[in-house]
Amino acid sequence: MNFNDFIIPPPTIEVEPWQLGSLLTQDIEAGTIVLIFVSDYRGAGYSAESILFSGLRKKLYRLSKSDFHTKICDLGDLVSCKTLQDTHYFLQETLLTCHQLKAIPIVIGGGNDISYSLFNALHAENKTINFTQISPMISLSDEGEEISDANFLAKILGIPDFSIGQYNFLGLQRHAQDKEAMRLLKDVDFEVVPLSKMMDTTSSVEPYFRKADLVTLNCDAVESFAEPFSLHPQVNGLNRREICAYMKEIGLSGQLKSVGIFNFNFYEKSYLNQQLLSQMLWYLLEGINIQMTHPKNNPLEQYVVVLGYQTYTFQRDVFKDLWYFGEGDVAQCKPCSKEDYEQAKKGFLNQRFL
Repeated sequence: MNFNDFIIPPPTIEVEPWQLGSLLTQDIEAGTIVLIFVSDYRGAGYSAESILFSGLRKKLYRLSKSDFHTKICDLGDLVSCKTLQDTHYFLQETLLTCHQLKAIPIVIGGGNDISYSLFNALHAENKTINFTQISPMISLSDEGEEISDANFLAKILGIPDFSIGQYNFLGLQRHAQDKEAMRLLKDVDFEVVPLSKMMDTTSSVEPYFRKADLVTLNCDAVESFAEPFSLHPQVNGLNRREICAYMKEIGLSGQLKSVGIFNFNFYEKSYLNQQLLSQMLWYLLEGINIQMTHPKNNPLEQYVVVLGYQTYTFQRDVFKDLWYFGEGDVAQCKPCSKEDYEQAKKGFLNQRFL
């Protein structure tokens, strides 16, 4: 595929050998992280006007490369097409190429509706997709032919050969949520986690990322400070430290194939907001690097809990200190937390295991 037809190459940014930008490559190959920047915000009710991402790039590429080994390909800026549908089409074709080459694309910018393209591109290559979304509100509207941030989830759920293995919705702010949409997701056994359970620590929510193929972040889930961080700024949300910690957890997923960061407010030229986004990306890259370099098959410890006449098995990865519910190969077990095990010992088994 000739990317030059619809992607503007990135500018050259001077960096020192110790900085992240020194890892940049022009080649897409297995294990490469591919950055794609998107300016099309029509799905969120804004414009498709070209955005300069140079400020974010400078802040990101001048951070430390630490002990990272994974190469980064900055593919450039996707040109906003005549219609939003065309933008989705060309983005999907780009993502599909990345997946075929076993690279990990990270899409930055655009409205939350761009999640639909990420899912569709994965859907073309994978029968079952584990999808985790971080967002303050669920919208299951099916109104309108053209895709938007209000109806993209309904369109995903309405795909004829729909193939979500597990869908997790994290960061719900219940004071702004339609109860009916939340009830519908719970009725089909999708996991809905409120913002309150994500604050202060990542340990209880980390299992929802561990086997995720696709993770998308709606920047509305991050609290705004000084200037609006997202298109729909929130006074409540994940704070700066929490969102960086969660970005690292996303990168640690052993099945991660694609990431999207949407609804970031590029219209405000805020130094601090772009600095935070660059650090969020850095922690995501750190997680991916750790995941790629750590051993895959580690010793397991088994713990058996007796509840009534039933026995339940928990397993702990000794190297990573990660917990699983179930017996045998951890690929067939449900990710869980140590807290789930401790609660089971007290007689309370998490309902999602049943």
